[in-house]
Order: sequence, then C-alpha cells, then structure tokens
Amino acid sequence: MSFLRHVGKHGDRKVAVVFREVPGEPHMCLVAYTELLNQHVHDPMIRCIESDIGQNSENLADALNRSYAQDGRPLLVLLHNEGLLKKVQTSQIVMTPQPNTKIKLDELNKILDEMQQGEDAVKRLAEMDKSRGLQDPADVVRRMRGNQNEPVIASDGLIGDQALAQQRLDQAAKMEREAKGLLAEAQRLTEEAKTLNPQLAKPAKKTKAIVVADVVAPAKVRKTRAKVSV
Repeated sequence: MSFLRHVGKHGDRKVAVVFREVPGEPHMCLVAYTELLNQHVHDPMIRCIESDIGQNSENLADALNRSYAQDGRPLLVLLHNEGLLKKVQTSQIVMTPQPNTKIKLDELNKILDEMQQGEDAVKRLAEMDKSRGLQDPADVVRRMRGNQNEPVIASDGLIGDQALAQQRLDQAAKMEREAKGLLAEAQRLTEEAKTLNPQLAKPAKKTKAIVVADVVAPAKVRKTRAKVSV
C-alpha cells in the first residue's frame, strides 16, 4: 500500500486530520472521525484524501474546501456546519500513513515545521542574492525576519554603508566560490574528454617555423654602347 497523508487514529477510532495545528494552539488539531460520517460525506472525503490535491495539500482542509459533497456543499463547510470537526491534542493522534508506519502528530508537526523553516531560509538567501544596491526597507525586514545579522537600516530608509560593504563582500565570496567550481568542472571535463579520445592526450607535434623573406630583385643594368667620335 502506498503512502497516504492526513490519516491516523485517536485511540481506536480512525480520523482524518483536517488541520494539523489549530491557529494559536499548535498543540491542538482538528479531526473528523471517518467511521461516524454518513456515506454522502464519508465517500467524497476519502476520494479527496486519496486524490493528488489531497496528498499535495499541507492541510487537508485546503483540499476539502475544493471538494464537494453529494448535495453540492464544500466538504469543509459541511463538516464545520454539522459540528463534525473535533479539537484534539496532537500528542493523542497517531498518524498511520502505512499499515506498519506510526508517528505521533506532535512529532510529525515538529519535523514538518523544521523542514518548512529550512525551505524558507533557502528562499530568503536566494532573494538576497538577487538584490543589488538600495533595497526597500520593508522588503529587507520581511526577507531577513528572524535573522540576528539583519542589516542596519537608517532612519531615512536606506541600508547603512557597513551593511552594504558586507553585502559586497558576501557577493564577492560567492562569485569566487562559483568561479573555483567552474574551473574544477572544466578540468574534470577535459580529463574525461582525454579518456574518451586518447588522441587528445597526445602532445601536439612541433613544426619548424618557415621564415619567408622578401627578396628584392636587383635592378636591371642597362647596357649602353659608348659613342666614339672619329
């Protein structure tokens, strides 16, 4: 059986985890007890969970809001209006993505949050690399949020000379690392080419240089007969 997200157990009861964390209460989650659902809700919910949209959604709620029950209502709206969403502590939910795989939801949330923070850090660095010169202060704060080495922004909204200088040094160091990497790759490709074609590894034959000199032909000597007076 393939890996399946958003499914677990609360005690002996099967649940679909609609929200991994409740806003403002990260130790709580919202679940729906699938075995207690009517068929007109249960079947479309299971189809939603198993669909590509459901499996690619960080929270099942996002997919449920785009899927519909038999009466035409979005599944998320239906679950909320009929009181079918229950708040439970994440430590009490055991996720079962596979029959032989179990992990507590609070532990899973911690892993997923750390992964998300890592991805956000990579994105912030990529955005910084694209930046040149003066920047929008609000944009800088947004990208660098949580970074203790955040550039100092003057009262006039411009980044200080010290921060700009450090930025230039960082960019120069990055370019130097990239250049070294390109040179190493060029050397590797050259050696690989020589292995594939041994002729390339042979030293080139030395040829004697032929010097061509301009030869100036001597001017013709005009022979004249001397006239002898008698």
